[in-house]
Amino acid sequence: MKNIQIKASSFFELLKMKDTSMWEIFAQMTDGEEKEIVFLDDEEKILFSYLLPDNLEKLEEDRKQFADEYSEKLSGLN
Repeated sequence: MKNIQIKASSFFELLKMKDTSMWEIFAQMTDGEEKEIVFLDDEEKILFSYLLPDNLEKLEEDRKQFADEYSEKLSGLN
């Protein structure tokens, strides 16, 4: 399995500049092989990681699960 390290601040800034979602980028990276994407802070410390699935169907399931969990967390703040 490949391990990909990404500086989180640069990655999310690029997404904002290009008006693209991380899921679109992840879909482009999907090639039949699982990959571990490790997000790092500016000091190279691990913030979080994501196991990129080997197919688009599983990626879509992950996206929906993420959206549901994010929505639940936001509703809990109100």
